[in-house]
Amino acid sequence: MGYIIALISGTLMSVQGVFNTEVTKAAGMWVTNGWVQITAFLACLAAWFFSGRDNIGNLFQVDHKYMLAGGIIGAFITYTVIKSIGSLGPAKAALLIVIAQLAVAYLIEVFGMFGVEKVEFSWQKLVGMAVAIIGFIIFKWK
Repeated sequence: MGYIIALISGTLMSVQGVFNTEVTKAAGMWVTNGWVQITAFLACLAAWFFSGRDNIGNLFQVDHKYMLAGGIIGAFITYTVIKSIGSLGPAKAALLIVIAQLAVAYLIEVFGMFGVEKVEFSWQKLVGMAVAIIGFIIFKWK
């Protein structure tokens, strides 16, 4: 099930990036970014309302308060996706974004950052990353 959800997530990210880039052409970067964040908030509020409202008090029981900065990071994710799609096009931007996600996620696991369970370094995974980078080079080759 995790694979299917990840595939849906990647699909939605690509479509959202294209939508946001187009809206930016008409409304500007920060108006678009604000619209994305506000509508995301309203969608989450509606989902929370219909799915049970028993966990709101737990929000401020998070041990590391810096973890509450996900929304702020989300605003910069929206900004950088819009700018990269505008500069590179959807396919190249998505490929580089995925490579960056993969590299950073692996570093987080290897170093056990942010409370994530630490994993052993694997040359096999590093080779996989290199293959992804080579794939990007081949993909953008004219």
